[in-house]
Amino acid sequence: MYAFGDANDPYSLVGNAALKLDVAILGENHMYHGEGIAFDPEGILSTLPAIVNVIIGFLAGDFIRQKGSNYETIAKLMVAGCALMFVAFCWDMVFPINKKIWTSSFVLLTTGIDMLILAVLIYMIEMVKYKKGTYFFEVFGKNPLFIYALSGILITIMFMIPVGDSNLQRLFYKDIFGAFAGPTFASFLFAIFYMMMLWLVGYWLDKKKIYIKV
Repeated sequence: MYAFGDANDPYSLVGNAALKLDVAILGENHMYHGEGIAFDPEGILSTLPAIVNVIIGFLAGDFIRQKGSNYETIAKLMVAGCALMFVAFCWDMVFPINKKIWTSSFVLLTTGIDMLILAVLIYMIEMVKYKKGTYFFEVFGKNPLFIYALSGILITIMFMIPVGDSNLQRLFYKDIFGAFAGPTFASFLFAIFYMMMLWLVGYWLDKKKIYIKV
């Protein structure tokens, strides 16, 4: 990123090496334009550190599975989380924490935070047995891969369904939520609405005892 980015600002939105590689291989027409320019936050280079997030999450989950829910597990998760965050903030002085280009310092910070959250959840839910309000999240956790895949398929279907001169997604976002909210808040409301649609699918699957696994 440093060697092939712009000399003046190798980590800026327009000067980073990830953008240059995506434009060269994928082409601007195949990239996200939500930032006002052709820029894909899920591009070729940025996918590599994102994979590390998944691997660290897998290793943390496997560690919890092997060690069980106890104080030793919680302590080790918290130590690991704090260590990752410390390294992330040190690394930030050289390689900035940046979600858009998914820098390695961002990976260390987010995985560190995740481990601290996991430790707290294990203590509260598994050890203290405080489960009030947890069922909402369990619905997603019982069919996670299916709901994740559905999230991409369903939004594509909404884009493909014509409604007047536009499509179904734009109807909800602009004509319904946008009728009383600004663009940013309307986008937030649509995200909540879309999440609840997925939750209802997961809820129906759970009530029918249908669990889709790989």
